[in-house]
Amino acid sequence: MAPQLRLQFKVAIVTGGASGFGRGIAAKFVDEGAQVIIADLSEETGQAAAAELKCDFVRADVTRRADWEALLQTAVDRFGGLDVVVNNAGTTYANKPTESVTEHDFDMVMNVNVKSVWLSTDVLLPYFLANKRPGCFIQIASTAGVRPRPNLTWYNASKAAIISATKTMAVEYGPKQIRFNSVSPVVGSTGMQVHPSTHAQRASIN
Repeated sequence: MAPQLRLQFKVAIVTGGASGFGRGIAAKFVDEGAQVIIADLSEETGQAAAAELKCDFVRADVTRRADWEALLQTAVDRFGGLDVVVNNAGTTYANKPTESVTEHDFDMVMNVNVKSVWLSTDVLLPYFLANKRPGCFIQIASTAGVRPRPNLTWYNASKAAIISATKTMAVEYGPKQIRFNSVSPVVGSTGMQVHPSTHAQRASIN
């Protein structure tokens, strides 16, 4: 008798799932039996990834509340619920002295890297709590959040914020069977390495 797949019957949202780390995560989840919804800004890349991996795609801007609400509704309507949220979408700016960082740079990394995770919890936690449903949030953070690199001050700070917030929510919601974990990669071959200044919402140099 074949062993049961580890994520069989689980429903997962993977943000920034069209390429890079996110696509790898989505592929692994599908291999383990999960029903996966890839969320990404890129319609073309997202549809192609979903077709290849045999999962669903929803175009989403993770900095918009309405898009998180649409993702939850898709999970419920299409699969009957939600179990796992992977906050993989991220961005950075080109390495530069801190005094050269623009307001646009700052807003970009804080909105994509931090506000998106806040929105995911603000929209989705009430669903898990109201339905007394166990859940799992996984944030793709970065070693930059614990070992900051020069010339990336506010990117480093955005990842540190996610690590701290994740630890706090793990303590707060663990008793309610809603788990929070962060993963801190070092570096990966992603679209953000090639185009670090774009608002790509994909995990970048971590």
